[in-house]
Amino acid sequence: MRKGRLSKKEVRYITDHANTMSVDNIAAELNRDPSSIEAFIKRKLRLGLSEEEEMEFSLEDRPYWSELRQQFTESELELFKYHWSRIISQFKDDVFPTEELQVVDAIKLELLMNRSLKQNKENIDQINSLEKMVQEEKNRSEEDRDRDFILNLERQAAALRAAQESLNRDYRDLQTKKNAMLKEMKGTREQRIKELEDSRQTFIGWIAHLMKNPDLTKQYGIEMEKMRLAMENEKQRLSAYHKYSDGQVDQPFLTPETAKE
Repeated sequence: MRKGRLSKKEVRYITDHANTMSVDNIAAELNRDPSSIEAFIKRKLRLGLSEEEEMEFSLEDRPYWSELRQQFTESELELFKYHWSRIISQFKDDVFPTEELQVVDAIKLELLMNRSLKQNKENIDQINSLEKMVQEEKNRSEEDRDRDFILNLERQAAALRAAQESLNRDYRDLQTKKNAMLKEMKGTREQRIKELEDSRQTFIGWIAHLMKNPDLTKQYGIEMEKMRLAMENEKQRLSAYHKYSDGQVDQPFLTPETAKE
C-alpha cells in the first residue's frame, strides 16, 4: 500500500470519482489507505461531512486560524476545533461576528484552564518526588545524611507549592471569566431552558424562538408545504367526476371554482 503525499494524478482521480465511487473502491484503485482517501475528500472536497466536521473545517478558513496556530500546540488546536464545532452547532449557525469572537475567547479560556491544570499536576508530581527524596535522605544514618541536600530539596518543594497556589488562583480566575462569557452568550443550560420557557409565553416570544432555531423553522416550513401540496392534490381529485355505487356521477367537492359545465 502506497504511502506519502498524493500525486497530482491521484488528486485528479479522486476529484473526478468522489461522487460516483465509494472511498474503498477509490482506495483500492490507487492502492492507498481508505482513511487517507476519506480524509482528503472531507478536507479538500468538503464532501460527506457531518455538521460538526463542516464547522470544524470552516474554522481553518478563518483569517485568525494562523494566529491560533502560533498560540496553541497541535493537541490544543484539536481540542479547540472540537469545542468550536460543538458550540457553533449548538447555536445552529446563528452566530454574528461579535458572538463568534466570544466563542473564540471562551474556548481560549478553556484551553488556558487546561494548561493550568496540567502544570498543577506536574507540580504535584515534582513535589511528591522531592518529598520522597527528602524522606530517603532522612532515613540515612546521621553520618551519611546530607543536610544541605535536604535543605535544597525542601526549598524546591516550597517554591513549587507557592507556584501551585498561583496556578490554582489563575485557574479560578479563568473559570470565573469563562462562566461570565458563557452567560453573555446565553450558552448555559439554565439560560437555554429559561429562554425556551419564555418563548412559549407570547406569540412574539415564539417567533423569536423560531428565528433563533433556523433548523426548526425549516422543518415546520417543509411540513406546512407538504400539507399544502397534499390539500391541493386532494382538492383536484375530489373536484373530478366520481361515479358512486348507485351509478350516479357527480363531483364530491363542488364549489364555484371547481364546478364543471
